[in-house]
Amino acid sequence: MAAIHHVAVVVDDLDQSIGFYTRALGFRLSADRPGTLGPGAWLDVGDQQLHLIAGSSGPSRGQHFAVLVDDLDAEVRRLRAAGVDVSDPVPVGAARQSFLADPSGNAIELHEK
Repeated sequence: MAAIHHVAVVVDDLDQSIGFYTRALGFRLSADRPGTLGPGAWLDVGDQQLHLIAGSSGPSRGQHFAVLVDDLDAEVRRLRAAGVDVSDPVPVGAARQSFLADPSGNAIELHEK
């Protein structure tokens, strides 16, 4: 196995989630991936993709995905200015991380090496 190709998350409101991931996080909507599990959307971030699947997400049980950022403090400031609730950065070994949630409650880690 070479790498993880994409991560899929279930979202309650597809349009709201597309807006959050594209406007707040800067992901790009991909037009070249059809939905095979029902209504959904594919978003590009770096060389990976996030697959949003419309459905009932239920409560998060600790599962999350992490996005690499170059400047965690700047990202936290930018997201907070956009009205996104983001945790304060904390050190984890030589790295630092913060957490936020999408509109469906899916946890997202911002990870700075």
